[in-house]
Amino acid sequence: MTERELIDYLLAKPCSEDSYPFGPDAQVFKVFGKMFALIGYRNEKLTITLKASPENVTFLSEEFECIERGYHMNKKHWITIAVNNEVSIGMLEDWIDNSYSLITSKLTKTQKMMI
Repeated sequence: MTERELIDYLLAKPCSEDSYPFGPDAQVFKVFGKMFALIGYRNEKLTITLKASPENVTFLSEEFECIERGYHMNKKHWITIAVNNEVSIGMLEDWIDNSYSLITSKLTKTQKMMI
């Protein structure tokens, strides 16, 4: 999956917005002000950081070499994925969907109705 494809997929989520609160090298995606994804480069490799359940953080970081506990994030609730051929586009999309769902589940009733 290319950077452009990732960005397009993330921005297609209802009420998704992007910004650069950490500088020009880290594109953050939020829904109602709550971050669900971050795209950047680490060691010249495209990475995406996503929210995950603590169980999934442990499983995924042990199962996939390209996944580590969240880089510069809470390592219990976030994963950082080096986007490469080890994981399929479908897997990335599933993890993005899961991250978005975890964040939107905590929104107010009014916000949820707007999605």
